[in-house]
Amino acid sequence: MTEEFEVLRRVAREYCDVIEAVGEQEEGWLKRVVKILPQLHAAISAVLELEKSGGNPVEANLEMRFSLFSKLHQLLGEKDAYWMEYDLGHEECRSGSLADDLTDIYCELKQGLQMLENGGADPVTVLLNWREGYKIHWGKHLLDAERHLYELSSKGNL
Repeated sequence: MTEEFEVLRRVAREYCDVIEAVGEQEEGWLKRVVKILPQLHAAISAVLELEKSGGNPVEANLEMRFSLFSKLHQLLGEKDAYWMEYDLGHEECRSGSLADDLTDIYCELKQGLQMLENGGADPVTVLLNWREGYKIHWGKHLLDAERHLYELSSKGNL
C-alpha cells in the first residue's frame, strides 16, 4: 500500500485511541483531538487524488454509536452544541454537536481499522471505503468539528 495510506492508517489509529480513552483520561483529551483532526484532514486529502475508485460507506452500528455519542455528549457538556448556518437565533436551536461529529468520524475510521486488523479486507478496500465515506458523510463532520474546536480554542474554552 502507499505511504499516504500508511499515514492515514496511523492517524486514524491515533484518533480512535484518543476517543476510546475518553473518560479514563479526562484531562487534555480534547486538546489532543484538536491536534489530531488537522492531521486526519491532511491524511485523507492526500489519498483523495489516488486514481482508484469505488468503495462503500460504512453501515453504522447504532447501539455502539449511541453509547459513544452519549458518553462524549455528557463529557463535553456546554462545549458540545454549536451553531449551524441555518439555525435560528435561540440558544436551544443550536443544532451542531461536537459529540456527534467525533462519534461519526470514529465509527467510520474504526470499522476500517477493524477490517484491517481482522484480515476481513485488503488495504485498498479500506482506503476506498474511507474515501467514499469521507466524501458523502464524515468529511462534513470533520470540517464542522475543526471549526467548532477552533472557536472554543480561540475563546480559551478548551
